[in-house]
Amino acid sequence: MPSPAKPVLAALRKYLILPKLIRLSWSAPKNRTVAWDRYWAGITRTGARSDVLWDSGTDQELLGYRDILQRHFDPSLPVVDVGCGHGAFSRALTAFSPQVLGVDVSAHAVARARDESAGVVGVSYRARDMTEPGAASGLVGSTDANVFVRGVLHVLTEADQAALMENLRQLVGARGTVFLAETNFQGNPVEYVAHLGASLRSIPAPLELAIRTLPMPGHFGPQELARVMPRGRWTLVEDGAVTIETNPLMDAGGSSRIPGYFAVLKAKDPDAGR
Repeated sequence: MPSPAKPVLAALRKYLILPKLIRLSWSAPKNRTVAWDRYWAGITRTGARSDVLWDSGTDQELLGYRDILQRHFDPSLPVVDVGCGHGAFSRALTAFSPQVLGVDVSAHAVARARDESAGVVGVSYRARDMTEPGAASGLVGSTDANVFVRGVLHVLTEADQAALMENLRQLVGARGTVFLAETNFQGNPVEYVAHLGASLRSIPAPLELAIRTLPMPGHFGPQELARVMPRGRWTLVEDGAVTIETNPLMDAGGSSRIPGYFAVLKAKDPDAGR
C-alpha cells in the first residue's frame, strides 16, 4: 500500500521551483506596455514550433467558438480583435465579418501581424492601449462593432479590466456583441506553470520566455467578470467553460490545454428604464 505521505510530498515538490521562477521573472518590466512590446520584439517564430506561449498554431480553439459567434455576432458589423498579438485570430475572424481590425498594445505585435497577414483580404491592424480613456474612439468609424477578446482580461489589473470594459461598451453600441474567452485556471501561479510543464529540471521554452518578460497572469471567470461588469451597463447573454489552447510544446512536460471561461455580453442603454 502506498504511503499516504507520498501524494503530499509530490504536491509540495512543485513549490521547490519557486526561487527559480522569482529569479527568471525579476527582470520583467513593470510597465505593461514596455513588457508586451519587448516580448513581441523578441519573437522569431509563430505558428508551428512557435515561440509564443498561447499560440497553438491551429484553428482548433476558434472552431470551438464558431457556433457561439454565429449565434451572436451580427455579420454585417466589423469585428475588433482586442489583444490581437500576431493576428492569428484576426485572420480567422474574417470568416465572420468582411472587416476585421486587430488591436494590440504592442507596436511590434502589430507589425508582425501586418507582415503575417499580407494578402489576407478584410483585415487590418492598429497599435492602441484599449485601457486608455477614449481608446475606442475612431476605431471603426461611426458604426457599431462586434468585439472578440481572447486572453486579455486575465493579465490586467482590476482597474484596467474595468477601463477596458468601458471602452468595449462604446465600441459595441446598440447592435454589437462582446465575446470573451479567458484563462480560468483554479490554482496559484506555481501550480499554473507546473500545469504547463515547468519543473526544477526544465521549463518549456515558450513558457520561460513569458516568465522572463511578462507580468505573472491571473485568472478570469464568472466572479471576476461580475466585478468589472456593472449590471446597469451590460447584459450577460451566455457564458460557460471552454478550453484555451496553448503552444503544443507544453505537452512535452505538461499540458497545452488550460481550463477557460467564455462570456457573451450586450451593452445596455443607460437611459433605458428612466
